[in-house]
Amino acid sequence: MTTSPLSSLHVFVTGASGFIGSALVPELLAAGHQVTALARSDASATALAAAGARVVRGSLDNPESLRAGAAAADGVIHLAFGNFADGPAAGQTDLHGIEAMAAALQDSGRPLVTASGLLGLAAGRAATEQDEPDPVSAVAAARPGALVTPALAARGVRSSIVRLAPSVHGEGDHALIPQLIAIAREKGVSGYVGDGSGRWPAVHRLDAARLFRLALEQAPAGSTLHAVAEEGVPTRDIAVSIGRHLDMPAVSISPEQATQHFGWLGMVFGADIPATSTLTRQLLGWQPVHPGLLEDLDKGHYFDARQA
Repeated sequence: MTTSPLSSLHVFVTGASGFIGSALVPELLAAGHQVTALARSDASATALAAAGARVVRGSLDNPESLRAGAAAADGVIHLAFGNFADGPAAGQTDLHGIEAMAAALQDSGRPLVTASGLLGLAAGRAATEQDEPDPVSAVAAARPGALVTPALAARGVRSSIVRLAPSVHGEGDHALIPQLIAIAREKGVSGYVGDGSGRWPAVHRLDAARLFRLALEQAPAGSTLHAVAEEGVPTRDIAVSIGRHLDMPAVSISPEQATQHFGWLGMVFGADIPATSTLTRQLLGWQPVHPGLLEDLDKGHYFDARQA
């Protein structure tokens, strides 16, 4: 089945009330698609209905709810993921959910778009869409669904995976940047690891949402895509921006002290993990248009007292 980018689709979305999902639902609706969203809680169901989505109750722990949602739809965008603190168990739950939805879509040519990340792809250079994680690495163990998704093309599913930059930013963010800000407030300094030359790719949530829509509409089966607007923002620049807004110095934290200062975030904040999205842009015509990470920090919403 070939899907025109202009066709109106009935889309089943998991994680629709999350940070990216809450931007994706209006993106899909504005493009003329219908959205059925999976909701685990009453609060999520209420928010999704107010946004214009049809709501079905279920969760990642209930593969049957995922299979039924996929079976009734023209395509699926899977954003939901469990608690990373649960370790490999969260990855296995995600894998079982992907397999349930893929079974419902098998031999139909309908799209299934899933999400993953960029860690562990390349060393000493910018990662591209052609790079693959080591299948026996800790990164692969954390999200085994990332290894499975492209291979679903052989089962008649128009599968694609969107690898998200580690910093997906914008209003309402509660992930890495807010954690860095909270650590700076606690420590009284805005830290970076070593000389701060480590680079973090970044993308605005609205640009990421548009990429998920384009993947649904256009991505060929087996595609790997990169949601990367900025190839690599130096971590020192991030720390300096945070320090300026909090009126505190930006200081170097030695790699040996990184975990003590940043907690678990110390293991990744000093990493140099640039990535490109050249092939994604060529394939889908995706062009990020929203503010970059440092510009977004300068808008001030990350430092609103209500976000503290």
